[in-house]
Formats: sequence, structure tokens, C-alpha cells
Amino acid sequence: MNIKHITEAQFDAEVLQQKGIVLVDFYADWCGPCQMLGPILEEVADALGDRIKIVKVNVDEAQGLAQQYGVISIPTVYLFDGGAKMSKFVGVKSKEEIIDFIENA
Repeated sequence: MNIKHITEAQFDAEVLQQKGIVLVDFYADWCGPCQMLGPILEEVADALGDRIKIVKVNVDEAQGLAQQYGVISIPTVYLFDGGAKMSKFVGVKSKEEIIDFIENA
């Protein structure tokens, strides 16, 4: 499953207006832990398939969104369900930990 990179302008349509579960990864290209999390999120996307949508937001290009959602450290990952913010975690987690986070939010 593809992980989509979205802009601040796309956030409303791609996250807030979605009916299902959306995982949003706030990251930066220069961030080492963010680079480590990327392949793990690909594995999560493959494991969960159509049950979840995963998008990435570059905080350097979407500073307004990062500020709006209180992103201080990266990676910060938010879980939205039906457009409502449900939960978040900061830092790198394993595939199993992320799936558990999603299923128990």
C-alpha cells in the first residue's frame, strides 16, 4: 500500500474529511528517526491494507499544520478516525507497537 505525501492544502480533504482511520506522520527529511520510521510505516500499511490510510506531512513545508497540532518533536504520529483526532505518539515504534496503537486507540 502506498503512503501518500500531502501538503497543508491537502490536509482537510485527505485527513479531516475521511470517513475511516487515517494515520498522519509529521516528519522532516533531515530527521534521522523520521527516516527510520518510514519503512516501518510501509510495513504497517502493507499489514493493515484497506483498513487504514497513512499520510506523511513534511513539517518544513507545513509549518502552520505542525503548529496547529502542537508538533514539537518529530516524528509525531497522529491517529484520526472520521476526521477526529484520536491519539498520538512521538518517536519511533516497531511495526507491532504501531499496529497495537492503531487497534487500541
